Amino acid sequence: MILTDLRKSAPAHLAALVLGILIGKFAIPGGSSGHPSEGHPPGTVWTCAMHPQVQQPKPGKCPYCGMDLTTLKSHSGHNHGQPPRQLTLDSHAKALAEIQTTEVRREFPEVEIRLVGKIDFDETREKSLSARFPARIDELFVNYTGIPVKSGEHLAVVYSPDLLSAEREFLTAHRSGPESSITRAAREKLRLWDLLPDQIDAILEKGEASDRFVLKAPTGGIVVAKNVKEGDYVQTGQPLFRIVDLSVLWVYLSAYESDLPWLRYGQTVEFTVEGVPGESFHGQIAFIEPELDRKTRTAQVRVTVHDPDPRLKPGMFVRGVVVSRLAGHGKVYSPELAGKWISPMHPEIISDQPGKCSVCGMDLVPEESLGYLKDGEKDAPLVIPTSAALRTGERAIVYVEVPDAPSPSYEGREVLLGPRAGNLFMVVEGLKEGERVVTRGAFKIDSALQIQARPSMMNPPPPPPRTLFPEGMAPLLWKPYLAMEDALVKDALDSAKAEANGMMDLSGHDGPLAELLHKMLAAPSLEQFRKPHFETLSNAFIDAAQETPALFNGDLYLMYCPMVHGDHGASWLQGNKELANPYFGASMLKCGTVKGNLKAKE
Repeated sequence: MILTDLRKSAPAHLAALVLGILIGKFAIPGGSSGHPSEGHPPGTVWTCAMHPQVQQPKPGKCPYCGMDLTTLKSHSGHNHGQPPRQLTLDSHAKALAEIQTTEVRREFPEVEIRLVGKIDFDETREKSLSARFPARIDELFVNYTGIPVKSGEHLAVVYSPDLLSAEREFLTAHRSGPESSITRAAREKLRLWDLLPDQIDAILEKGEASDRFVLKAPTGGIVVAKNVKEGDYVQTGQPLFRIVDLSVLWVYLSAYESDLPWLRYGQTVEFTVEGVPGESFHGQIAFIEPELDRKTRTAQVRVTVHDPDPRLKPGMFVRGVVVSRLAGHGKVYSPELAGKWISPMHPEIISDQPGKCSVCGMDLVPEESLGYLKDGEKDAPLVIPTSAALRTGERAIVYVEVPDAPSPSYEGREVLLGPRAGNLFMVVEGLKEGERVVTRGAFKIDSALQIQARPSMMNPPPPPPRTLFPEGMAPLLWKPYLAMEDALVKDALDSAKAEANGMMDLSGHDGPLAELLHKMLAAPSLEQFRKPHFETLSNAFIDAAQETPALFNGDLYLMYCPMVHGDHGASWLQGNKELANPYFGASMLKCGTVKGNLKAKE
């Protein structure tokens, strides 16, 4: 993808490079017009404007494109003492580059998370009306699905000998004593058979049992399932109707894996539906699925929506937006919920103090336990505009204005970026609040540094040398290193640790090498001993051997295995050409290649 972006922006980058050449000519550290070398001091370096990797001590033609070489710098010139990633411009070059800067500040950037999904029933408001006694359906008033009913409205007329007997028992008991325990038990039996209080009172008023009974709705809503027909005989427990209250609905939204870190329980979701154009609806996130769909790589986010009118219908397609304020350390800042207590089952229940949920009775929890930032003002992250960052793969470079410089100066700095929020990047490392970063003209400054073959976006500085061994100790530790390698080839962890102990006896118990050897001795397994500890030790020996191979006795064969670290690869040294892989041992003993003999390069 990066390659595609570079191809698309190639004309713009070329124009910036040409402008960078001009900036380089006006930069104080000094280029020249590139004419032949009369009058140039000793030490002048000549390079190509299009191929800055070309550097030679005298003028000539670029071997790649044939352009005349230009002077890069003089060791005795104005560039003396200037940091390699810093560029100083005169006023004319700054105006030409149209450089603009922005202050690094702390704030909670907002990001819009767009989601799509569908409306469905609220499962907690679905009621199933089942037969409480054996009966025959004589008449159906609700004879198709989708009919809205209110609580207490009639659904059907049934005939039931069992109910007839129960009514007679109740009347007989009531005549014997209205407040007797037998009367109360008979009344309770009818209530448990879903007779409403007014129906029980009507039996008393009438004074006789009826063989026909009107079945009424225990709750209001929409009849979404009808499981009986007129004339059917039903048994106890058989479902008759399913009724759903549509005054509260659930909206299921699909959230991608990358959006999940910024979604929290209780957040407000604004959404629209095509069935109600020009109007927005709101709800709160009540549940986030703990598992991703393995095919779509999304998780279901459930939103509770109150719709008392009602205008929303199950099955409608929904487009939703969540506005999340990002804070550091993977948290979300919500000022409206700061210091509040929320019901973990019903997010609409919010209180200023601890207590019980008025709906389900569960204990309210503090908002920070749901992933929100408790004291947001102290943890606002550093942010910079996205235009300030020059990115290549995993690296990100920004150019920082050097404060109190006599001339406009800009220093390249590698930073660690956090998430992107709209037009802002969160900064994890590399910048301080109040510094000014270049937000316009950064690529032109980078181009000027590239022309001078100095560290830039495309030319990172070389890594610092690895100084693991005390001075002069590497050749003395060569023999125990080979013995340790042989032990790893044989999968002998104890023998490898014995060689680590021997190295420590020779080199001492202080310093970077001793610290590494202590980690080796504490490694609980061969895998952890090999990677990364043995790899770190091998890299240090490779550096020392490449720098001065004559210090080591015998041959120095450089080996490489591309399979270590999931195809990242790792190297090691051997005293002979017979390849034996210490990173895998017997499982992949011959995996790798012989890169060559370092002694042969002397």
